[in-house]
Amino acid sequence: MENAPSRLRLADLILLLGRLLLSLIFLHEGSTLASNIAATIDTFATLGLSAPVALAVIALQIGAGLSIAAGFLSRFGALALALFCLATASLFHTNFASQNELLHFEKDLAIAGGMFVLAASGAGSISIDNLLKRRVSGMPAWLRAVL
Repeated sequence: MENAPSRLRLADLILLLGRLLLSLIFLHEGSTLASNIAATIDTFATLGLSAPVALAVIALQIGAGLSIAAGFLSRFGALALALFCLATASLFHTNFASQNELLHFEKDLAIAGGMFVLAASGAGSISIDNLLKRRVSGMPAWLRAVL
């Protein structure tokens, strides 16, 4: 009866809500950056970053944000965004004399922590990952573990 649907639990709904809330900031920021690409590239240039880096950041934020929201390869998306948040905190928010910079540093660390938890726990039962695990027969064990 492995393919039989199980009862929805409160924990499943809470995990879905957590995924959606974690992904929201990245989907919003990525789409905002993409909506005015010229200004985004100019802003990245003032930080000493190239246009390909700007495009990669947009792709990461939207792609991994969607991955987490949908629960599709969410462990990878969460790990990528956790590392992105750690890099952002350590590269751009280290002026602790500024209360605003300290707040952004702490926010990035907190989001990274949530992403690491999600990477360890997986997307939960309300996810494409779970649907694939239950529906695809003959899936290799390593792929089941990733999902």
